[in-house]
Amino acid sequence: MGMPVRVLLLFAVIVASVLLWAVIARSIAPRANTSRSTFDAIIVLGTPADSDGNPTPELLDRVSEGVHEYQRGIAPRLIVTGAAAHNQFVEADVMARVAHAQGVPDARIFEEPHALDTIQNACYSHRILQEHGWKSAEIISSAAHLPRAAMIFSRLSAGSDLQWRVQAAPDNLTPGAYSSAALWVEVLKTARYLLWARWTESCNP
Repeated sequence: MGMPVRVLLLFAVIVASVLLWAVIARSIAPRANTSRSTFDAIIVLGTPADSDGNPTPELLDRVSEGVHEYQRGIAPRLIVTGAAAHNQFVEADVMARVAHAQGVPDARIFEEPHALDTIQNACYSHRILQEHGWKSAEIISSAAHLPRAAMIFSRLSAGSDLQWRVQAAPDNLTPGAYSSAALWVEVLKTARYLLWARWTESCNP
């Protein structure tokens, strides 16, 4: 077996091992660090609006679940988090507009418009909690996204008194093919988080 083939095989084994690590890490990611059933706030993690600034099905699924939990009395307020990470439209603004249209008073909606990724979603939302003296949150996102988000919030809460749990938004509107593709994208992002981002990414706006 020639050296190029050996190198290629070694590379394939390394990639497969990293992806397997990511899959296992996602499967054992914690879903909560508390048994409480009500919280100080509901954090809805951002996702991009479309190119016209309208909510995508995934965004609608996430916000609708946040509104549903708010209406059930899980928490008395929403924090919507996300910057203009993928186009010119601030995700938090679009999500706040949707939540208001679904009946949540503006005074109960707190926008976090600076986060460019999930680590920053967690950091900056936690900062809002701390500024108001709130110590607990339910975190809502798409099912594929939540394991990585849970890892991030678990790491964040290790150095604080934050109590949290995650709640998946049902894919009521999100196309099935998109959800399947999102799962594999999230596996890759989880691998990146485990190898790199959790050690290097800043928590400053």
